[in-house]
Amino acid sequence: MSSLTFSRPLALWEADLKLSPVGEEPVLSSAEHCKTNLASATPLVPYLLVDAELERVEQRLSGLLQSREPLLNEIGQYLISAGGKRIRPAVALLVFRACGGQEAADIVDVATALELIHSASLLHDDIIDGGELRRGKASAFHRFGLADTLVAGDFLFGRAFALCGRFEEKVITWATDACISLTEGEVMQGRFRHNPHVTTRDYLEIISRKTAALFAQGARMGAHLAGASAAVVESMAACGFHVGMAFQIIDDLLDIEGDGGRTGKPTGADLKDGNPSLPLVLAIALDPEVKRIFQKQRPTSQEIALALEQVRRSGVLTEVDRLARFYGQQALSALKQLEPSPYYDSLALFVHQLVERTA
Repeated sequence: MSSLTFSRPLALWEADLKLSPVGEEPVLSSAEHCKTNLASATPLVPYLLVDAELERVEQRLSGLLQSREPLLNEIGQYLISAGGKRIRPAVALLVFRACGGQEAADIVDVATALELIHSASLLHDDIIDGGELRRGKASAFHRFGLADTLVAGDFLFGRAFALCGRFEEKVITWATDACISLTEGEVMQGRFRHNPHVTTRDYLEIISRKTAALFAQGARMGAHLAGASAAVVESMAACGFHVGMAFQIIDDLLDIEGDGGRTGKPTGADLKDGNPSLPLVLAIALDPEVKRIFQKQRPTSQEIALALEQVRRSGVLTEVDRLARFYGQQALSALKQLEPSPYYDSLALFVHQLVERTA
């Protein structure tokens, strides 16, 4: 097996990302990026300052998942009972407050729509992947079957755009653009499923569409609804984009070395499904055995265990972690146009915790 060595951290990515040399490995310090007194003003849970708004999002979700059809009601309540991190709504809400937003009714609806879009995409993802577990319990696809889960996803998309429909045209366009990017990313990922020719450039394009776009548009809408200037709106969109990239890269990392009991899905799910996660994209370029197993439609549990061990030994996970931290630094840099506030500090702390998460 080839060894993975680079002359400097992130050297692998500079050509694809058109970056200048980044020097030392990024080190994220939550305190370093806070503009107010972290100890006195910012909770250790970044979402705590928007907890009331997140509770309103939960109430909106519960109401909007009601249908005249009992089966859709059942699937909706099943989704609610599974919980979730609500990261996308939280980012939009924190950006709204950090940009000086006051009346929260509009951003609560936008945050709810973001979660509906995300949940719809998860339903469709599980159909595509044949996923049996989601958030530690049987997936809706596994419990309700293909047809009903597919229709339930469509129902959630409909509810999301019913919420967005009352806003000005640009907000609707941003939400639509996120959905288009998401679906394009899903199709692109499918094109490279079990495909050993996938490159890092392909991977970055996939996650920029499938994951980062929704984060970016949510942050953009949060800043816009707060009345921020055009420059700040675009900076917050950039922040959201980089948060989304870091989030997905860490998700890929946890698929290899995470605790399935905490992540809610079995370790090695990406390898089993042939999904081109970043650790796998790097490892198949180095190790013929990982490449062989990645191409198999139904690898055995023994083959999956072997490939995962080879990935862990290859050194690629260090590079994956470095890239996630790089995107975290980019997200923090995008925050610098904001005025000091506890909400700014909560966003900075959120980014720090994002790249350190274990579930």
